[in-house]
Amino acid sequence: MEVLDLARWQFGITTVYHFLMVPLTIGLAVLVAGMQTAWVRTGDPKYLKMTKFWGKLMMVNFAMGVVTGIVQEFQFGMSWSAYSKFVGDAFGAPLAMEGLLAFFVESTFLGLWIFGWDRLPKKVHLACAWAFSLATVASAYFILAANSWMQHPVGVELVDGRPRLNSIWALLTNNTALAAIPHTIAGCFAVAGAFLVGVAVWHLTRRKEERPVWRASLKLGGWVGMISFAALAITGDVQGKLMFEQQPMKMAAAEALCHTEQPAGFSIFAYGDVARPDCENVKSITVPALLSFLAHNDFSSEVKGIGDLVQEYKAKYGEFYPVDPQLGELSGQPIDYVPNLPVTYWGFRLMIGFGALAALAAAAALWLTRKDRMPKSPWFRRAALAGIATPFLANSFGWIFTEMGRQPFVVVPNPTGVDGVWMFTARGVSGLTVGEVLTSLIVLTLVYAALAVLEVFLLRRYARAGIAGVMPGKPVEKSQDELAFAY
Repeated sequence: MEVLDLARWQFGITTVYHFLMVPLTIGLAVLVAGMQTAWVRTGDPKYLKMTKFWGKLMMVNFAMGVVTGIVQEFQFGMSWSAYSKFVGDAFGAPLAMEGLLAFFVESTFLGLWIFGWDRLPKKVHLACAWAFSLATVASAYFILAANSWMQHPVGVELVDGRPRLNSIWALLTNNTALAAIPHTIAGCFAVAGAFLVGVAVWHLTRRKEERPVWRASLKLGGWVGMISFAALAITGDVQGKLMFEQQPMKMAAAEALCHTEQPAGFSIFAYGDVARPDCENVKSITVPALLSFLAHNDFSSEVKGIGDLVQEYKAKYGEFYPVDPQLGELSGQPIDYVPNLPVTYWGFRLMIGFGALAALAAAAALWLTRKDRMPKSPWFRRAALAGIATPFLANSFGWIFTEMGRQPFVVVPNPTGVDGVWMFTARGVSGLTVGEVLTSLIVLTLVYAALAVLEVFLLRRYARAGIAGVMPGKPVEKSQDELAFAY
């Protein structure tokens, strides 16, 4: 493997793993704040128990997310220094805002919330919960604004061959970001909803105590999961139309659409050699004209195929990579403008499929447990626990599709933006040796594997402990100088 391949694998492995924790933290943080609000308003101890139980699981996940997330920004300088140098003035601004503003607020108020039980007034303590939960959403906003700039660079001018930020407002209100943010947040709530349903069903089918807590958790998770899927469908449609305008190659790759069609059908399932750009051996089951509608709200719109788009890209951005030793085996070679079709085609469908399964599981859980019913079959419990994984997988496949679909660009050209504000992925990698990148890839993968084991162990342990693990049986006298850490 070349340095480029190893660097991409390293970033992909660590980023996808980190993103498994992000949506659960964001979704749970807001839901926990909502649970605490219900307790403060009603005084019902059921909501206090929910707040403490789900809050503890949220904290475990938050801690792991921080540990794994630190590596992400280091990787920009470690393996992608050329990219960092090129985009630093624009890309660095939202990253700095996330680290210095959102994460600072998030961690400060989370600390106050953890140690403020029985010390802060109820409403002040509740305000801390909403502060850190909304700060997690703000963190997501800044990170997505940075990522969206890579997908659709705006708010910059080209100075000495590098983009220089001239409007932070344009960057933060990038239409790509404004579409990605609600879609991603909806995905976070889908993850949190499935998590609530799975854990609540496990307790309801195995234990008789605290049933009101678990039933309330199940209902909350089920409704959140279903509403989230509806929001994902709406925001996903908006993203699809932007993709048609801004990244037509990604749209074509998502459908393995190798030839221009008018109208274009939406492929439900394809079989054959999807990896071949000419698609001569691909047979597809399609819904006529649906892709045209998804692209442009018009059943008769033309959707360009990969073949025509490749010719356009060659005319705009060149047919060959520059002769440069830093490009390794790609130096002077033809540029492949076609993303990995099996990854984009199936990744797109797996994203939708697992998202639909998550919504179906939420609806089934609500229906099967209506009017205080509880199925006795062990398959119900197993299905609910397995359902926890479905939105996680949908989120992961969505991100893989988003990032792989823009290749071979790490900064995608903006069709209506400033000429020259784009970058090939091959040009962004650091001047490292294969051995150096391979070593860091192996080390980070092993460390992340160990953290995965720890994460699962802790979540499983505290989830199984139930309410007894977070609600002390008897009050314990504390000295006035001791922090009241209720957990």
